[in-house]
Amino acid sequence: MGEVIAVCTDGDHQFSKSPVDRIDIVAGLGVRGDAHAGEKVQHRSRVRANPDQPNLRQVHLMHAELFDELADKGFRIEPGDLGENITTRGIDLLSLGRDTVLHIGDRAVLQVTGLRNPCSQIEAFMPGLLKHVAIKTNGGIVRKAGIMTIALESGKVSPGDAIRVDQPEGSHIPLERV
Repeated sequence: MGEVIAVCTDGDHQFSKSPVDRIDIVAGLGVRGDAHAGEKVQHRSRVRANPDQPNLRQVHLMHAELFDELADKGFRIEPGDLGENITTRGIDLLSLGRDTVLHIGDRAVLQVTGLRNPCSQIEAFMPGLLKHVAIKTNGGIVRKAGIMTIALESGKVSPGDAIRVDQPEGSHIPLERV
């Protein structure tokens, strides 16, 4: 079991989101009132490429353990700073498989679609940060900027809510960027 540390939203397409007391997850859309909510893709670069793509990035989750790791490197990151909707603690989000289901609070249900692909906006937000959340290795890039999900069931989510993880049946499918 994990826990929700913070919830954040923003109705405009800004990099960071503002912490709030509660967010409302809407099945098939994401966070009510958030700029990235919708059935079809909402991220500007993806809209330009193909506005008819399904939105696999409705709700963004980030693990607070990353903030702890970054603090050790001299970066002070607060919930919402990197654009996430839900900040978690106690779940290794990056090791979850595709299609893992997250039950949050009493009713909200999210399905994991993939990894957030860290971009140059992170570097613009805080110089030097990108190399710590998109780590280049001989085998490619290790992406540490959280996971993306779609909303399966509606519900309200607040700090302190429990998160229960249900792994999908069958083989573990590692997360790729979405």
